[in-house]
Amino acid sequence: QVQLVESGGGLVQPGGSLRLSCAVSGSGFVFNAMGWYRQAPGKQREPVALITPGRSTNYADSVKGRSTISRDYAKNTVNLQMNSLKPEDTAVYYCNVRVRRLAGFNEYDVWGQGTQVTVSS
Repeated sequence: QVQLVESGGGLVQPGGSLRLSCAVSGSGFVFNAMGWYRQAPGKQREPVALITPGRSTNYADSVKGRSTISRDYAKNTVNLQMNSLKPEDTAVYYCNVRVRRLAGFNEYDVWGQGTQVTVSS
């Protein structure tokens, strides 16, 4: 079983910063691409940032230049540093990992429980 545990959300003023962290655990699996998604009230879940096993990254246009995704192989975590936060960044942020069983071929997505980020004065 793969488990994702997110932390680091909270209330921050506009212009502030937050660092989200997702701890990934589970033996017998290969962890491939990792990413962060978010879902604001009344909106669909959308991708925020993605990092591959080779540490290539992609960002949504809305956060590009303000966010950095990173991956720590020693600690098995994926982190999202967000700066210059705006009220429109308010959402529940979800960690996502694409996994494959060591003895298998099919990949599938595992999601964290979500962490609330609220940007407000």
